[in-house]
Amino acid sequence: MTWLVTGAGGMLGRDVVDELAERGEQVTGLDRAALDITSADAIEGALAEHRPALVVNCAAYTAVDDAETDEETATRINAAGPRLLARACARHGARLIHVSTDYVFSGEARTTPYPEDHPTAPRTAYGRSKLAGERAVLEELPDASAVVRTAWLYGVHGTNFVRTMIGLESRRPTVDVVDDQRGQPTWSADVAARIADLGPRLGDGTHGVFHATSSGEATWHDLAREVFRLLGADPSRVRPTTTEAFPRPAPRPAYSALGHDRWREVGLEPIRDWKSALQEALPLIRKEMSQ
Repeated sequence: MTWLVTGAGGMLGRDVVDELAERGEQVTGLDRAALDITSADAIEGALAEHRPALVVNCAAYTAVDDAETDEETATRINAAGPRLLARACARHGARLIHVSTDYVFSGEARTTPYPEDHPTAPRTAYGRSKLAGERAVLEELPDASAVVRTAWLYGVHGTNFVRTMIGLESRRPTVDVVDDQRGQPTWSADVAARIADLGPRLGDGTHGVFHATSSGEATWHDLAREVFRLLGADPSRVRPTTTEAFPRPAPRPAYSALGHDRWREVGLEPIRDWKSALQEALPLIRKEMSQ
């Protein structure tokens, strides 16, 4: 199968390209400089040149706080771009997997994970732009697309929370981390593997929304303590604090755990527990940081 990955310079995009290559798939990864998904001409040229059977859209505007004062740009990249991409896929007979986020939900008053069909209610400009992108893809390519929502991503590449905690452990005696936001720490390599599994199943009745996050739940404080523990450091050096201690322009979800029922419907298991994933990922992240 021939794959095309947009946003291939980012953390998840790089992992998707690597995962597909390891599986022996024919894959082309295009970063932002190589493909601007807000340009219909650029998209048309890329699909005509590479003729993918399946496109994975990892391109996105992810500056959550900046989007509060620049929603127009966020919407152009996160909503208009995916619509153009979906239209081009329809013309070329390609299937499309579009990556989205937990920010499409309110993140409030939950004690159980959001199922895939739960009503959306974004509270941020970023969340609104991503929800518009989801709807655009499902409208333009209803029977040959999937929206894959993920959250709390960390990985070997790029800036992320786990890499930050590894660095802080060696530089600070204590670290204050919020303990009133709950979600699912998720290794980007696990999401890439699930995307690679899903692609061949698209079409023939398999389409719609899937949640690609690790099993289990944690707070950011829990995650930081586990990083310290795996590093051989004292987890008590991570001190709990509240969201109010780190004010941001965009409100952070208090609860963003996602349910995973759709995977079993298509014969796949949800992503593994977050602790086992972190144990495998941490040495790889440390190796990358040391290079």
